[in-house]
Amino acid sequence: MGGESATRTAPQSGGTSTRPVGSRTGQRLSGLAVALGIVLFLGGFAWAALLYRPFTVPTSSMSPTIAAGDRVLGQRVDADEIRRGDVVVFNDKEWVTGSLVVKRVVAVGGDTVACCTNGKLTVNGKEIDEPYLKGGVAEDKVIPTVKVPEGRLFLLGDERQGSLDSSAHLTDAARGTVARSAVEARVDAVVWPWKGMLERPTGFEKLGALSSPGPLNTILVLIVVGAVLVLGGGAYGPVAKLSGRRRRVGTEPVGAR
Repeated sequence: MGGESATRTAPQSGGTSTRPVGSRTGQRLSGLAVALGIVLFLGGFAWAALLYRPFTVPTSSMSPTIAAGDRVLGQRVDADEIRRGDVVVFNDKEWVTGSLVVKRVVAVGGDTVACCTNGKLTVNGKEIDEPYLKGGVAEDKVIPTVKVPEGRLFLLGDERQGSLDSSAHLTDAARGTVARSAVEARVDAVVWPWKGMLERPTGFEKLGALSSPGPLNTILVLIVVGAVLVLGGGAYGPVAKLSGRRRRVGTEPVGAR
């Protein structure tokens, strides 16, 4: 009508493009990074959920290693995997505590334990160095010689004077020892507030092999790497778009409209 053409010409610039930004190779790599990142991220959490349980330590009996109110991660382990020096979470009905208890294993079935010689705990006649104790000494806590029955454990708190541990149950039928089967988990790390992995109790090495740390560090690496890949891959599009805009601005002739 009126000579006006029905055909309109789209603007050469300033319109909204629906084409993917960046090169095809970049797009494929970013998609692969996001997919791999999701697998690592979710896989790390799934692995942690299978192996670990969170616990809150209610008292200061394990200080200075673990303070009252600290959140710890305990690895689910078989009873025969428990070693001297391990910090474990257990539930022994003979102690009538009504809740889970956190203590350190200082002797296992067949061991003879006593305290103190030169301010140190002795196991099978050997003095044990315990740097995790306050001042590195067992203080004056008197423990008469106890022979630990097979299949049972003798446990003490790192705060020896105030801990209601095996030494407080010496008059029980089992002389304060706890069945291996009562152990729910072995504590690997203090996670809130973050203190990291527990140090290995090297003072017990003279009596036999120590337990190996759980895979918590590996799990954390998987989660962090997964998160970085997801964020990095997801950021490719916006970064490529911004880079393209800057190139166009830099090549536009001066005075162009």
